[in-house]
Amino acid sequence: MSIQFAVRGEYIQLDQLLKATGLSDSGGSAHAAIADGLVKVDGVVDTRKRAKLRPGQTVFFAGETIELVAEA
Repeated sequence: MSIQFAVRGEYIQLDQLLKATGLSDSGGSAHAAIADGLVKVDGVVDTRKRAKLRPGQTVFFAGETIELVAEA
C-alpha cells in the first residue's frame, strides 16, 4: 500500500515521519526500527534516525510505501 505524505517546510526527519504516518507508535519504536535496518529510503537501508527527507523521496517500512510530496 502507498501513502502520500505532504512535507511542511524543507524536510522532515525520518523518525518523525514514521510517527506522523502512524507506522510507529512512539519515537522509541521508530528509533529501534531504523537502527535495526528495517527502513529503506529510496530503496536503500538507512539507519540515520534523523535523516532529512525531502519531497520526491520514497520510504519503505512495514510493508508500506510512503511517497513524500511538497505541501500545496
